[in-house]
Amino acid sequence: MFKRLKDKLKNWTHKIVKEEKKSEIIEENLKKEKKQEFVEPPMKFNAGAKKYEPDLEKIGEIKKEKKSFIQKITNRKIKISEEKFNEYSEELEMLLLENNVALEISDKIIQELKERLVEKEFSKKEIENEIKKALKEIIEEVLIEPFDLIKKIKEKKEPYIILFCGINGSGKTTTIAKIANKLQKEKISCVISASDTFRAAAIDQIKKHGEKLGIKVISQRYGTDPTAVSFDAISYAKKNHIRCVLIDTAGRIHTAKNLMAEIEKINRVCKPDTKIFIGESITGNDSVEQVKAFDEAINLDGIILSKADIDEKGGTALSVGYITKKPILYLGTGQEYDKLEKFNKKKFIESLGL
Repeated sequence: MFKRLKDKLKNWTHKIVKEEKKSEIIEENLKKEKKQEFVEPPMKFNAGAKKYEPDLEKIGEIKKEKKSFIQKITNRKIKISEEKFNEYSEELEMLLLENNVALEISDKIIQELKERLVEKEFSKKEIENEIKKALKEIIEEVLIEPFDLIKKIKEKKEPYIILFCGINGSGKTTTIAKIANKLQKEKISCVISASDTFRAAAIDQIKKHGEKLGIKVISQRYGTDPTAVSFDAISYAKKNHIRCVLIDTAGRIHTAKNLMAEIEKINRVCKPDTKIFIGESITGNDSVEQVKAFDEAINLDGIILSKADIDEKGGTALSVGYITKKPILYLGTGQEYDKLEKFNKKKFIESLGL
């Protein structure tokens, strides 16, 4: 992820430091000063000894003054001008966009960085770390800390209802099976609602997952009202004391108004405890538009990003997190049921080279 970010920051620092011509001149003067020939120290007359001796007090003052001057040079401050920042920020913005960060959040990161760096003084030694630190803090503020889904399910006495949504091909059905597998390992019983009654073979696909995992799937024929299927699954869970209901919904393009109205109905009738958007890590700006539409329709609670194992950029996570102000809960890292990794904000930021 952001493979070139670390190199770009180093390059920034190198340019900023290199352009400080005054520092080079001062350092050169220091070198010349060290090479100067020996100068006889100040002397004073010792009346008791009746001879001239080195004046230790004056020598001490000279050494102190020289040491103070060297320390000043060593701790010299560098100031980043607005003009120079704007020049470097164009490179950084291009890097963010190349790594699937949406334009809106790229602008936010650049602006925040500008406020923290421009006209501020930094020592030559600390400037790279200060830039990295500022960028790290901005990203930490963008990403919301994920809540503990398993804990929430365990705390509720009645069946905990989770509604999953997303577009076709995002890995939604497989991710639901992964969540079901995780619940089984936590000794939490669950039932799956095959509420995708729109897509051909969708019911068969979720049933196959249910058979492999030994989990009950509530389904009806194709074309049935998906809300009715969801409601049946919730009733089954209540009757059989099952702790969690996982509602699969039809993958839909976020611009399809009739399908978006359908998921709004499921949300209104079933009143899920948690609504999760499932998107692909590798889709970049497309995921941003998708998640915005679903969030406006049903007010999402969290996000799962699939195919994170083949994503070398990482910008999608930043973008969807910023746009929705909702946490990323899990990352899908493969096809197997156990390939679902809890999102770790600290680990993610470290992967960016910060």
